[in-house]
Amino acid sequence: MSGPTSRVLTLLELLQSGGTRTLAELADRLGVDRRTVRRYVDHLTDLGVPVEAVRGRYGGYRLGRGHRLPPLALTDDEALAVLLGLAAGRRAGLPAAASVAGETAAAKIRRVLPEPVARRLAALLDTVAFTAPEGDAGAPDADTLLTVADAAGHHRPLAFGYADRHGRRTSRVLHPRGIVAHAGRWYLTGVDPALGEERTFRLDRVSDARILPGAFEPLPDGDPAERVVEGFATAAYRYDVRLRVHGTVARIRARLPASVARIDEGTASDDATAPGDEDAPRDGATPAGNADADADADERWRHVRIRAERLDWLPPVLASLDRPFVVEHPAELRELVAAFADRLAGYARTAGPTEPGAPGPEEG
Repeated sequence: MSGPTSRVLTLLELLQSGGTRTLAELADRLGVDRRTVRRYVDHLTDLGVPVEAVRGRYGGYRLGRGHRLPPLALTDDEALAVLLGLAAGRRAGLPAAASVAGETAAAKIRRVLPEPVARRLAALLDTVAFTAPEGDAGAPDADTLLTVADAAGHHRPLAFGYADRHGRRTSRVLHPRGIVAHAGRWYLTGVDPALGEERTFRLDRVSDARILPGAFEPLPDGDPAERVVEGFATAAYRYDVRLRVHGTVARIRARLPASVARIDEGTASDDATAPGDEDAPRDGATPAGNADADADADERWRHVRIRAERLDWLPPVLASLDRPFVVEHPAELRELVAAFADRLAGYARTAGPTEPGAPGPEEG
């Protein structure tokens, strides 16, 4: 560290992190002896920072409660991390109040940065681009978000009003598992105590959230994010698509993630062969001509189920799998796949500009 002033600021940052810091720990982190630590504590006290001495075997120093801390001193790297985090947060569907607070916080940081650093950071923030749009459409209310988080963190029942996609309002009670931010929206997941079933709700449709008296036993281990994306694949939609696809789970998931499709990990019918494809694998054999034959020993026919509002996006996705597949339901999808294949064949036959010296369509 460069000098006593820098060490005093570092001491303040250590105390700001919460809890009681022992004298030995502080001396080690600051690289000074214990007497010097006591002197630095006196400096903070003289500046009006209420540092409390905690006596006993595990005693040390801590900050007094309710104190309004002075401005933090950020390094260049810390300022960059904060500003980039605030910019990225707007793409994660932050609550409206938090988004506004983020903008004002970023403006304050940029105003107090040294000119050379501010100029470089401004250039970065002005040129960085995000592929995801700002998620204002699905931003939950800040009070709702904090109330839900409090209930989930302390295992307290949560009551709230909910409006479904058609605007119908109902009253709900939930044992919340956690909060998930996904694709610009925020979701609440947990167990409905009356039904004993998992439920997922969009937080921007939640209102009048309040914590109920009592507590519930911590829910069984599980990843809230995984439960949310799996719920997308099982929600009620217009079309219930059923397929058989020959491939590994990983290869199918590369094009049909858990938020889109459910995959039966077992094997479909052994004689499941695509119509008109006598070369398709049988009995779990690996497709001929596959360069990754040895690596894809786990390739086999698997049942895949997709729920969707529209079907027009599915033919190109299924084609991108580059694996044999059978459309079991609906027949409308089979027709769309056939029409898509005809269009691709037509594109391949269409004459286009050729390189100099390359054979034209009539010469090929």
